Amino acid sequence: MNPLALSIILFMILAGTMIVMLSSHWLLTWIGFEMNLLAMIPLLMYSKNPRSTEAAVKYFMMQASASMIFLFAIIMNFSMSNQWTVMNMLNSFPSTLLTISMLMKLGMAPFHFWVPEVTQGIPLKMGMILLTWQKLAPMFILYQSIQTSNNQLIMISSMLSIFIGGWGGLNQLQLRKILAYSSIAHMGWMLMILKHNPTLTLFNLSIYIIITLTMMILLSSYNITSTAQLSQMWNTNFTISSIALLTLMSLGGLPPLSGFAPKWLIIQEMTKNNTIILPTIMAIMALLNLMFYMRIIYASSMTLFPSTSQSKMKWMYKNQKPLMLTPPLISLSILFLPLTPMFNIYH
Repeated sequence: MNPLALSIILFMILAGTMIVMLSSHWLLTWIGFEMNLLAMIPLLMYSKNPRSTEAAVKYFMMQASASMIFLFAIIMNFSMSNQWTVMNMLNSFPSTLLTISMLMKLGMAPFHFWVPEVTQGIPLKMGMILLTWQKLAPMFILYQSIQTSNNQLIMISSMLSIFIGGWGGLNQLQLRKILAYSSIAHMGWMLMILKHNPTLTLFNLSIYIIITLTMMILLSSYNITSTAQLSQMWNTNFTISSIALLTLMSLGGLPPLSGFAPKWLIIQEMTKNNTIILPTIMAIMALLNLMFYMRIIYASSMTLFPSTSQSKMKWMYKNQKPLMLTPPLISLSILFLPLTPMFNIYH
């Protein structure tokens, strides 16, 4: 792709999200979503193969449908309140439509089917944008409108997302699909606590983005797309393989790594609000995510996959690829848990 065109597309994605987050007018918010969508389509088709084209079409159809529902909701809200100002919708029907449209954009259950397919069909770098930056704008709209949102709908969608994010990744061998199902589960955790403590949702989103960025940059630097390739990584670079496995454990929420902090705080907050059954079910479902991560870690560290004899000791004679990650990003994705008390999550 032409570097100038790529720069313009990336600027449009950045500008679209910023317009959504900073706008005080519902129509400008919708325009920001459309800018983001139309700029994302060429990025999804970056590799110029049928799989990427299929992924781009699926992404466009789902996001365009969500934008249509969102536009219908804000027009209905205008007809009832006679104003375009971004505020909590007073009528329940437009508010429910707004919530549904944002759930579709986030890829949460039962609107999750496009997320694994689109992520699998695009390059790792584009998947990194899809699973991190593209979550910000819809999450911000839900954060703004949570006081009048349909809380039952959000809770049902969150529980379904946690359940499907765990079960869906169990039989996957492609790392992009595993990360997509992990994204679905993490979105469920974030929205489950949004009504009780919105600040904790933002904290969870920040930790999720940091860990996913670290994992995606690691995978794209060495072009690793499957569990078998990751299992052979120790032949090429033992250090990077160790960091990748620790990052996967952190993404699954294994203590004492960074990914455990938001789950711990969410369960604690929900218990304080006298909801015992839901956090118990959520914790059990989180074990499913941890199970397929631990399966990858076991295959990579304690078993030897079939390989040619020439590849046994690659690390001895092959030039090592320089690490493309900054040490602070790796440290935050793995060792953030001791720093959690420094952040005032509850105020």
